[in-house]
Amino acid sequence: MKDQFKKYLWILDLLLSTNGITFKEIAERWKYSSLNHRKTTLAKRTFDDYRRAIEETFDIDIICDASRGYQYRIDNARSLSSDRIKHWLLSSFAVNNILQGSRRLSERIIYEDIPSGNDYLLEVVKAMQEDKVVKVEYDNFFEKGIKTLLIEPYCVKVFRQRWYLVGKAKGEKAIWRWALDRFLSIETTDKKFRLPKDFSAEIYFKDAFGVIVDPEECPVETIRIKVFCENHRDDYLRHLPLHPSQHEIEQHEDCCIFEVRVRPSYDFCQELLSYGEEVEVLSPQYVRDYLAERIKKASVRY
Repeated sequence: MKDQFKKYLWILDLLLSTNGITFKEIAERWKYSSLNHRKTTLAKRTFDDYRRAIEETFDIDIICDASRGYQYRIDNARSLSSDRIKHWLLSSFAVNNILQGSRRLSERIIYEDIPSGNDYLLEVVKAMQEDKVVKVEYDNFFEKGIKTLLIEPYCVKVFRQRWYLVGKAKGEKAIWRWALDRFLSIETTDKKFRLPKDFSAEIYFKDAFGVIVDPEECPVETIRIKVFCENHRDDYLRHLPLHPSQHEIEQHEDCCIFEVRVRPSYDFCQELLSYGEEVEVLSPQYVRDYLAERIKKASVRY
């Protein structure tokens, strides 16, 4: 399945980069593609199967334009640019394709690796597409032993070098998250489930910094942060905000004040602590107190 999906992306990238190409030209390029290890010929029937699968997977229309010499092109290409996930997939594939074609260039581009969770990602995505429950063996850091879980996969998210599956486990009422790199095995079952009509991955993570969403334990707060200008921390945060809700409310010679509307979760607090003396939380008081306590405990160890 992984190789099949790469072929879909190869054809899609070709259609986008050429803005129109005949089947003969596609078949010719396939001969020299790095994906064509066996140097096979691309049959028209096979191409038509791929084209239909691409249309369904990416929700696009691929038309054959007779007025342009029977060129194949994407009729609604803008939808790919506006969809962040599709755009990311295509961009990643395009770069990877270039690297495979140039060993010399590949030695000059370093990227951040994502652990073994990638091995299970396609299986999870396939189960999501078919609305099927997955059976997972999971190694939890906080609990001894390995758990076998039946999970309804709602969505996936990547955060800090980890892919996470978000969904609901059998017997549980709350939505939860599981890191794919802690999966020991995964199996797509025949049991179907219905994605709740009111579930939206974007809305679910709207007030989250990363992947932690615990509404009862960690309500959304307006957090006011004083950022000192030393080491240009203020400039870094302007160019790469902590959260989409971030905005600057005061600016002084040696510091500035930002506000962000977010859940002050463990991962968010870890991020603020990583900035050391360059930031100071002004409010809410309980978040300020929590960070101060963490800093005191850390200082004792030095």
